[in-house]
Order: sequence, then structure tokens, then C-alpha cells
Amino acid sequence: MMEDIGFFVGCDWASEGHQLCLLDAAGECVGTRQVAHTGSALAEACDWLLAMTGVEPGRIGIAIETPRGPVVETFLQRGFRVYAMNPKQLDRFRDRFTVAGAKDDQRDAHVLGDALRTDRHALRLLTVDDPLVIELREYSRMLEDLREEHNRLTNRVREQLWRYYPQALELTEDLGGNWFLDLWAQVPTPAKAGRVSEHKLDRILKAHRVRRLDGAAALRILRQKPLWVVPGTTEAATGHIRTVAARLRLVNQQIKEVECRLDEICSAIEAATESPSGQQNEQRDVAILRSFPGIGRITLATLLAEGWDLLRQRDYHALRALCGVAPVTRRSGKQCVVLRRHACNRRLAYALFHWARVAMQHEPTSKRRYAELRARGHSHGRALRAIGDRLLYVLCILLERQMLFDPHHQSSARTAPA
Repeated sequence: MMEDIGFFVGCDWASEGHQLCLLDAAGECVGTRQVAHTGSALAEACDWLLAMTGVEPGRIGIAIETPRGPVVETFLQRGFRVYAMNPKQLDRFRDRFTVAGAKDDQRDAHVLGDALRTDRHALRLLTVDDPLVIELREYSRMLEDLREEHNRLTNRVREQLWRYYPQALELTEDLGGNWFLDLWAQVPTPAKAGRVSEHKLDRILKAHRVRRLDGAAALRILRQKPLWVVPGTTEAATGHIRTVAARLRLVNQQIKEVECRLDEICSAIEAATESPSGQQNEQRDVAILRSFPGIGRITLATLLAEGWDLLRQRDYHALRALCGVAPVTRRSGKQCVVLRRHACNRRLAYALFHWARVAMQHEPTSKRRYAELRARGHSHGRALRAIGDRLLYVLCILLERQMLFDPHHQSSARTAPA
């Protein structure tokens, strides 16, 4: 165990410079320092803290608003004890020093350091993340960005087709798929659809393994009576789609590469977390997660990337709060109101929602529980949050016991929260 903290530092970080405030155990300001966002300046700041205090890095605590980043990693690498504070917490702690709402970098740094001195239990101690988890988190977020970009580009294709070629919209909802882009390149206009042969369309559809549609059916749709548009509209719209299609193909390729990389990283984490005892009957955490119905590639990657520490700790209560399924109770006098939690990790909340949605469709206990909650008048979202809460509880129990999920084993489900 490290020695107790003797000095407290508040770090108000920014994009170009950071403000440090050093306090002693009595809360007196020992010194302040402005630090530029460069490697040499951060190294000098660490040396300054050690020179001003004359103690080991483990006896210096640093409070900062962000849980990760180069500033946090520099402090952790030098051996300091770094604590993360939620910005809303900082706003509340700031009221101790001013009720007028005054705010500046030096004041915030002092508030951070003093809050760490008096309320260390309310802050989260940070550790260095596993390299695989850092990479997984980045690729998981990258996939989310790519899918959002795919949706934006697909909507632009839909808008242009609506201008001059609405019958093409009847072929599919997946207007950003490579098969549709290849099909559109072959028949970009209603006039071209009147001259193309079924064989060419069949060849495109077979190349992309599209079985729900054949060339004859596609031509029947595309050869419907076209819209009348003023001259130049078709040329303008096709030119626009052509540029967007090139970007869509690139995004589609990048999505495939990122998904493959996610699978590789999850497999590497699964191999790296093997029990040191080497017993064959001990399951790995990733294998346990995979055994749950409703957990696919994206949900698995999100749970590991965003909730890695809590999963390792099997901390059910922290997980349900971070995922947004722990309700918020506001009680005052005779009034008691229970509200949905909005202060949570958005990516974890979405992952748990989709996990519960798929589990509700394929897992008998979740399906029965959903029907019971709906019969009691709960909304679809509230019922899914209750199912997600139960799944998190069962997950933490199975991680503790190192057991795979068994849909026919009901003992854990009976003790799960309602």
C-alpha cells in the first residue's frame, strides 16, 4: 500500500495551457504554476511538484476533470496518484468558495485541489489502461463515427434520387450499400434503365449475393413511369451522387476493416486475460460476455472499451449507474419522485439498450420479463432498461463465478433486481 497523500494538486486543463495549484494537508496554497501543453513543460511541472513538496510521487494527489489524455498519462507515468472529477462535481465544489458564480482557471485549480483534500472518497482514482483496451476504445469510437458518416452520405443519396429517380428508392433502404451503388452506376437514370438488359443486373446482384431481388424485378421497378424534371436536373443529381458514391465506397471499406480489427482485439484481450492458474475449466471474461444472448461485435467492444475497470471489479452498482439504468430518486418531505438517469455514459447506455432489445427477442427469461413489465404499464424503453439492469446483475455474478451464461439456469435470475 502506498503512503497516504500529503500534498494535493488541482489541475485545470485546457487545450493550450494548464493551471496547477499545490496545497498542503492543511489546505494552504504552497504554489501555483501555468504549464504549456508540451512534453518538456509537463515534465518540468512534475519536477516542480517534487521539488516543492520534497516527497515521493505516491504521496502527491492530483485532481483533474478528465479521466484520460496526455496530461493524465504523464502524471500517472511519473507515479502521481491522479483522481478524476466530474465537471458537475467541480461546479458544486466551486460554490464553497464563491456564491456569486465567479470562475477563472486559478480558482478552478484551487477548488480541484481542495476538493481532493476534503472529499477524496467522492473522486475516482485513475490507473493506466491496458494497451489493448486503449486501442479497442479508439476503434470502437471510430466505428461509431464511420457509421454516422455512412448515414449522412446515404441520406444525401436518398435526397438526390428523390429529385429525379424516386422509383430507385423502392429497391432497398440500404442506399449506401456497395451493391446498390454498383447497380446505380449501371442504371443511373430512368432512360438508361429502359436500355439495360436483365443479364447485367443479375450479374451485379449475384456478385454481391443479393437473393431477395433479381434483374427482372429490379427492372420492373426502375422502368416505372419517371418524373418529369427540367433539363439539367438529372445531370446535376447524377453528378452529385457520383461524388458521394465514391466516399461511400471508402467508408464501407473502412467499416469492414475496423470491424475486423475489433474482432482481433477482442480475441487478443480474451487470450491475455487467461487465468494464471492455467486450469482449463476457468472461463475468460470475454468468453463469458460472448455467451450472453444479444451481445455481438459492437456491444462487446463497447462494454469492454467503456466499462473495462468496472467489469474487472465486478462492480454491479457502478455499472448500472454508468449505463443509465439505475434510477434517480428525489425525496423531500412527503414527495418522492423516481426519474430516469441521464447522467451516464452515452455509449454504454446505447450498448445496453440494444443488448436488452436483442435479449428480449431471443432469451426466454428476458422475453417473459418484458411482457410482465409492459402489462404493468411500463413503456418500451423503461422495460428494456429493467431487462438491461437484470442482465448486468447476472453478468457480474457470472464473472465472479467464472461461469458461462446458461439460459436454462434460473437461480441468478430469481435474485436479480426487479
